[in-house]
Amino acid sequence: MRFAFALCLLLSTAPAFAADVPAASVDQVFSQFGKDTPGCALGVIRDGKIVYSKGYGMASLEHGVPITPQTVLDIGSTSKQITAAAVLLLAQDGKLSLDDDVRKLILEIPDYGTPVTLRHLLHHTSGIRDYIALLQLGGVSFEDVATDGDALAAIARQKSLDFRPGDEHSYSNSGYFLLSLVVQRASGKTLRDFAQERIFTPLGMTSTQILNDHTRVIPRRAASYVPNPEGGYSLDYSSWEQTGDGAIQTTVEDLAKWDRNFYDPKVGGPALIEQLQVTGVLNSGEKIPYARGLVVGEHRGLRRVAHGGAWAGYRAEMIRFPEERFSVITLCNQGDTNPTGMAMQVADLYLADRMKPVEPEPAAAVATAAASKAVDLARYAGLYWAPVANMVRRVYAKDGKLFYERGPGNETEIVPLGGDRFAMAGAPVEVIFQATSGAVREMHITPMGERPLVFQSVEPFTPTPAELADYVGTYFSEELDVTYTLSVEDGRLVSRARRQYEPVPLAPAFQGAFRRPAGTLLHFSRNGDGRITGFSIGAGRARNLGFTKVN
Repeated sequence: MRFAFALCLLLSTAPAFAADVPAASVDQVFSQFGKDTPGCALGVIRDGKIVYSKGYGMASLEHGVPITPQTVLDIGSTSKQITAAAVLLLAQDGKLSLDDDVRKLILEIPDYGTPVTLRHLLHHTSGIRDYIALLQLGGVSFEDVATDGDALAAIARQKSLDFRPGDEHSYSNSGYFLLSLVVQRASGKTLRDFAQERIFTPLGMTSTQILNDHTRVIPRRAASYVPNPEGGYSLDYSSWEQTGDGAIQTTVEDLAKWDRNFYDPKVGGPALIEQLQVTGVLNSGEKIPYARGLVVGEHRGLRRVAHGGAWAGYRAEMIRFPEERFSVITLCNQGDTNPTGMAMQVADLYLADRMKPVEPEPAAAVATAAASKAVDLARYAGLYWAPVANMVRRVYAKDGKLFYERGPGNETEIVPLGGDRFAMAGAPVEVIFQATSGAVREMHITPMGERPLVFQSVEPFTPTPAELADYVGTYFSEELDVTYTLSVEDGRLVSRARRQYEPVPLAPAFQGAFRRPAGTLLHFSRNGDGRITGFSIGAGRARNLGFTKVN
């Protein structure tokens, strides 16, 4: 019955739209891009057909080549839906089951005493630490060549999971990377070849491929850029070769063909389309919005299915409103762009008469918000530590605004909602401060669809030269297979690891803890005699990795 219902939905006619949107209104969304900037490619799809497409900005600043709808860009994690589709096709073939233990095909994964299933990997509920964080903490930069073997070895070295499989939803690229190996070992073909044969070729996606060799030449591919602090732009690239969690190179025109498969399913049939959109359920029975390479939610009364992506300086978003048979694709080659925000602006233009109106804030809420702005925002400023993830964040007030800082140069404004509630600007993340006896003690960060991450207020400290010297030494991590050497240079603590030509400065955070520039935290431990025995380091998607001091 479910398949029959899905088929009826797929074959239904597209809803009528009140009027076409003027091209100038759409172009205004991308007005910041020009002949001297990188930019974006846009595709607007209605009823399986592109109704508007255009390129903004340059694919190559060096050669003066503009972006067009035929420009190839890396779509980062937007690729995950293709990996999920490949796994589901193999399940249809009887080659695997979503309830299979990943160790059935990947014996390199340690036995953690409880099965990690393919279903856990698809929904990001496995607890396996993110291999990107593991490689970076191990001293591997994006410019270094990193292979499947490097990523698998990093995962296989982990002695424990971040949590029991199914207990939490925590986004981890390791899951989809491992699924690429599952596809290879179940089918005998690389994910690149399997997707080409079973998905891209049948759908006529002739400009699409999965990049598993960083030296491969890709016709019409845009370069990748980030703003240069001194002005202009710098190239930003990666030589990593893992697939599954990303690596698809494609165009908005080809992605429109994949989008059409959701209404006229030539690949996988209605069963595949339904299975891709089944959201996960935690052990507690709590439902999460993450499905299989897709995030299912709602926007102004309309069901929305989407997934974004980011890799090097590439940014991507693909948003679908299934009941409206309407989608927006935005692919960019500038690292500080917001493709999700731009795609949603375009969707709001086209679906204005289909969406619920933006509800004005009640007078009481407006008054509360106004009152909150009158409050001294400095009371929320301070340093906050999340023990579970071993991360530290700084909150500070400036020019009448409150900011959330992950690391130097990486901050986001948090906007008052009233009382002690705030929202991160441009992101579906709520921030709630909790006070005791008038003093702010905790900060709760709640990303969409995830449990709150609790931060405790901590007191900053400034170590004396003698205290600083106490941390000097050599520390080794078996799970990362890397040695950190800590020393004092020019009055500050710095660390060195393999492949790092420049020392990494460590800024004092709170007693016994130092911050790296990227925001990760070294939290030191001592024995009964007060001597330092090691430290743990956390990077959000890889929690509490231990280092032991080498005597």
